[in-house]
Amino acid sequence: MALSDLSLTIDKAEFVALMGPSGCGKSTLLNLIAGIDKPSAGRIFIADSETTGMNDEQLTRFRRDKIGFVFQFFNLLSTLTAQENVALPLELAGRPAKEIKERSVSMLEKVGLGPRLNFYPSQLSGGEMQRVAVARALVHSPELIIADEPTGNLDTENGAQILDLLRELCREHKQTAIMATHSEDAAALCDRIIRMKDGRLYQAEPE
Repeated sequence: MALSDLSLTIDKAEFVALMGPSGCGKSTLLNLIAGIDKPSAGRIFIADSETTGMNDEQLTRFRRDKIGFVFQFFNLLSTLTAQENVALPLELAGRPAKEIKERSVSMLEKVGLGPRLNFYPSQLSGGEMQRVAVARALVHSPELIIADEPTGNLDTENGAQILDLLRELCREHKQTAIMATHSEDAAALCDRIIRMKDGRLYQAEPE
């Protein structure tokens, strides 16, 4: 879906829901913000950095350091334990081994999975796997969290718990979050709802 005439500002530490029918451009917008896709016109800024001026290597490094991702289908590596999955962003950033262990363990404890450190994804429930995914997204203290239908593969109770957890952790660390969702209940937990249709923003509420 091509986007047009789109201007959007999201404040630091704001938790925003992006809503609209399938095919309206939500995923395209998330990909543009994340630097996965490049716009044919316009400019994108995250914090003090203009991502539209970066080359592929710079964008890869920027995503690694500044953005955390939470996906609908978890995207955990099946051959790694919960702790090893959470440690990946820190390892890719070249952090010291002691720091990697301490931060990955601490983050899993924060999401309530301290006893599951050495469990593999196949040994975890859907809700537990998404908690691991949230821990992995936040462990390297990114500026921005991009969550694409993070509750879409969970039942209502687990979905609500994941959103509460994600919102609480983002507020604790003053991180900005943009969440694409079809769920009005999920969107209601956010600071603001931005609605899309046919590649355009048509409603943003409340400020």
